[in-house]
Amino acid sequence: MGRLVPAVTRALDILELFLDGDGTLSAPDIVRRLQLPRTTVHELVTTLAARSYIVQVPGQPGRYRLGVRPYQLGSRYAEQLDLAAEGLQVARSVAETCGETVHVAILEGTDVIYIAKMDSSHAVRMVSAAGRRLPAHCTSVGKMLLASLPDHELAARIPDNVPLPAMTPNSITDPAALREALAEIRRRGVAVENRESNPDVSCVAAPVHDRTGRVVAALSISVPMIRWSDDHRSELEQLAAKGAAELSERLGYRSMA
Repeated sequence: MGRLVPAVTRALDILELFLDGDGTLSAPDIVRRLQLPRTTVHELVTTLAARSYIVQVPGQPGRYRLGVRPYQLGSRYAEQLDLAAEGLQVARSVAETCGETVHVAILEGTDVIYIAKMDSSHAVRMVSAAGRRLPAHCTSVGKMLLASLPDHELAARIPDNVPLPAMTPNSITDPAALREALAEIRRRGVAVENRESNPDVSCVAAPVHDRTGRVVAALSISVPMIRWSDDHRSELEQLAAKGAAELSERLGYRSMA
């Protein structure tokens, strides 16, 4: 690898400062936060402004905000993203950490479709495949995705007066009970499936956001009941949330928390 170019590094440091606070900065702000010489900051700010990476804030002389060029670069990056490919990379990393089967799924109507899967390293493991479709209300990924819908969209997909199909005796079949479960999922930020799609498997799932903040997928970890426990579930919930956050970041999402 070649050496890092100090001037480029400093310019990027300046741009990344705009990700915090109200998104506006003055040259003295930059000097103070990066501990750079005033002359250097002035030259870098002038160069970034000339290339439309930053622009002056109207009515606030000496203050800058991001310009159109970072937006154009971000849009091009977003156009090239492949959710399935990015999801597979993250699923692989999560599976290597926990040794269990990891899925990434999207919602289509009232079903989920698995778009990425990484198998468990254990001999006893969940059998599934990318491309498989299941009723959303029977899976942790599906419940996570249903919980992310606005109330009117959820009502259109899951009518109050239509019983839901069951895959196991544990499946939720009452729409009212499902709504209660989804409310709890919204509160906790993770979903749990207790042998609702497979009598021998339980799962946890967390939401995946795109760059606009919209939930576009969910990442789950599936575990045979012989390795399931409350303590292990808590660990897996944290790992699923971490994996989903990593995938969200790859999609351009930036949490404000």
